Amino acid sequence: MHRKHLQEIPDSDSNVNITFTWGWDLNKTPDLLSGMGVSILEKEKVDSENIPQELLLTQAPPPKKQKVKAKEKDFVIARRPRQAKEHGSGISWDMLPDELLLGIFSYLSLPDLVRMSGICKRWHRLSFDESLWQTLDLTGKHLLPGVTGQLLSVGVVAFRCPRSHMDEPLFKNLGPLRVQHMDLSNCIIDEASLESIVSRCCKLQNLSLEGLRLSDAIVRNLAQNSDLVRLNLSGCSGFSASALGALLHSCTRLDELNLSWCSDFTAEHIHVAVSSITESLTQLNLSGYRQNLQRSDVMTLVGRCPNLVHLDLSDSIMLKTDCFQEFHQLIYLQHLSLSRCYEIMPAALLPLPEETGAD
Repeated sequence: MHRKHLQEIPDSDSNVNITFTWGWDLNKTPDLLSGMGVSILEKEKVDSENIPQELLLTQAPPPKKQKVKAKEKDFVIARRPRQAKEHGSGISWDMLPDELLLGIFSYLSLPDLVRMSGICKRWHRLSFDESLWQTLDLTGKHLLPGVTGQLLSVGVVAFRCPRSHMDEPLFKNLGPLRVQHMDLSNCIIDEASLESIVSRCCKLQNLSLEGLRLSDAIVRNLAQNSDLVRLNLSGCSGFSASALGALLHSCTRLDELNLSWCSDFTAEHIHVAVSSITESLTQLNLSGYRQNLQRSDVMTLVGRCPNLVHLDLSDSIMLKTDCFQEFHQLIYLQHLSLSRCYEIMPAALLPLPEETGAD
């Protein structure tokens, strides 16, 4: 029997050398392993260089994971997208034509569309294509400086921004805007910013500036929109009667006009308004002027606007019953509002045509 002697390190507390002797018969190894259900290769086979690769993979322990240097790691990460693109299946976004991407973008909300614009240069160009910005509703939003100018410049046709806070628009060029329908009612905007927007508008058809502080420059700039059909200046202030006259003279296609409750309107404003209104007008609101609206103004109004269908002269306490002989000339009149016109007697309403409604 082959014996091997192992000498242990002596204990520090003893001077006696302890020797462990154990034996192992190498000839009995195959019998022992065979009884455990394990077979072993003969020594010469284990050391042979002709061992099949499959056996080496089975017997050898898994290789340790090597540490990757920083430069090699960056290189591998940079290569991954290229491999996925070359060997992956399907169609890349880059292969889609502009028309198809625009069709997909048209279903996105405004915040998502703005996010898409930051993906790449191509998507930025497509995200601000004018076909995606035909209508824009920013009701109640707070627009930072430059946002309004950037959005309107992409070709917005219908722009709604009532009850919003608008800082300086900061247009990059002096070119005209394409906007045709604009509602800025009761928004917070200074006169300079509003003038900057209005001065670039020449195709407006529907406009509401209700409750805003205007200026003569703003009103005169509006005069370049000769295609205006509906104009709402209710509750506005800050402009002269001459500026108002210039605006109304230029709007030859005007169909609906609201000039009610303008806080600083004088009798001159009313006189200029009724003298400048075009005959195409069918709806007019001149309520809220108490002592500034006279019977002479009604006579002028009826003579210039024979096609009126809706007329509101509420809170005009200077109007009396004799005004009804003027109203009888309005053969298309269907709705007449004379609320709080205390000098008009109810009996005066009886001669009106049956189709006419009166409040």
